[in-house]
Formats: sequence, structure tokens, C-alpha cells
Amino acid sequence: MILTRFAGQIRSLPYVAGFLCVFFLGGCGARPRGANRPPPPIQPAATPSAVGEATQRDENAAPAPLPQGSGRTEEGKASWYGAPFHGRRASNGEVYDMYKLTAAHRTLPFGTVVRVTNLDNGKFTTVRITDRGPFVDNRIIDLSLAAAREIESVGPGVVPVRLEILSAIDPNSGFFTVQVGAFRDRGNAERLRDRLNPSYSPIFIQQIDTADGAFYRVRVGKIPGEDAAQQFGEQLRNREGFTPMIIRLDEGGPAGGNS
Repeated sequence: MILTRFAGQIRSLPYVAGFLCVFFLGGCGARPRGANRPPPPIQPAATPSAVGEATQRDENAAPAPLPQGSGRTEEGKASWYGAPFHGRRASNGEVYDMYKLTAAHRTLPFGTVVRVTNLDNGKFTTVRITDRGPFVDNRIIDLSLAAAREIESVGPGVVPVRLEILSAIDPNSGFFTVQVGAFRDRGNAERLRDRLNPSYSPIFIQQIDTADGAFYRVRVGKIPGEDAAQQFGEQLRNREGFTPMIIRLDEGGPAGGNS
């Protein structure tokens, strides 16, 4: 990635005070790390076969009434994840069980209830946010296997969806950061951090252990409110040429993140 240094630009940002404080890596999206291996699985309490059968929709039953939504919607692509994350800790500290109706989202608070509708076939499911991800720019939610089965997205893998937030949430509560790069080589991540350090603070590198190996993600800022974080991300896009990704900071929570 080729970047141009913009020394001193941070002084022009209206919310500079919001992300000048020091942020420690332990609170956002990292998986527990071992000697270049993922941690051993933690067996979920539920029996997969029994739970999996319970999540299948009865094709002959009348459709369930739709709950009243909160008014906030989002459209984009949905993917799903199962093994090898099944049985490991999700970002909220729970053991991820791919046979339960859960999902990962980058910015929604843990516990948020979301109705997900497959725009290709009209099928929907209702999930609870327990994890962080997906860390792919063109996707907005990562569903559990059970949820993907309900909207028939297992085969396609990635489908267009509409999200409807069923919980009462305040999107501007909490702190957010902007991810500006992800590298397999830690040295590349450190070089990007060093380029940005004169102009932006705080900048931190977070190691994430994924199914494809370890990645080193460079994240900038600790910003109060999602709206301010989105604005900062757009400034980084315009000034530095990044493709910004806004991530909620879950301080005090266990490490996690599914992809």
C-alpha cells in the first residue's frame, strides 16, 4: 500500500480530542493467540444435531408474524461462518455455537437483535449479535450456520440482505476506531503505523488469528460515536486513499472476531 504522509493534518479534525487518548489492544476483536496455532476448541454446551434440527423452518407452517422494527435498516452482503470457529470464544465472551441463531457485526452493540432478510428469496431469520466481523469491505454481517440455513444462503455463501434492527440502540454510544489496513506480514503493518504516526494518534496494530492464519490490522483513533467515526473514516479515505472500515471498540470484553 502506497501512502502519502499528511503531517499535521490531525490538527484540522474537529474531534481530535476524542481519539488522542491511548487505547490498548485487548478490547477489540483479537482471538486468543498461541504458538502460531489457533487455541483448542471449547465444546459448546448444546448438542449440535439437536439444536440444528430445532432451527429448521417448517415449510408447511404459517409464517411467523414479523416483529415491529426500530426503524433502522441496512442493506448489503451477508456471509456465514461455521468451522473452525465453532466451539471457540466469540467477541462477547460466549462460546460460538454455529447451530444457534447468532451473527457478527462490526458496529452494533452485543445483544442487538436483528432481522435479516435474504433479498433473493424473501426468507428471513432473527439473530442476536455476539461477535465482531465480517472484516471484508463488501459484507455487512456474518451469520451463524443455523441462520444461514434459515435464509437458504449456505450454498451461495454470500447473498444480498436487508438488516432491520429490532432492539432499541443508540448508535452514537461507545467508542469506535477506523481500520485502515490488514497484513500477513507484521513488518508491513509496522511501516504503515510509522508513516501515520506523525499525523494521527492513537495508532495501534492488532493481531488476529483467523482460519487463514494471522493477520496484523492497523487501526486509527478512539472516537466517541459512530457518526464521528464515519466522518473520520471518510477523511482518511479522501486524504490517504484508504478503504476505511469502522469498528466498535468493546473495551473490557474478551478478544474475538470471526474473520
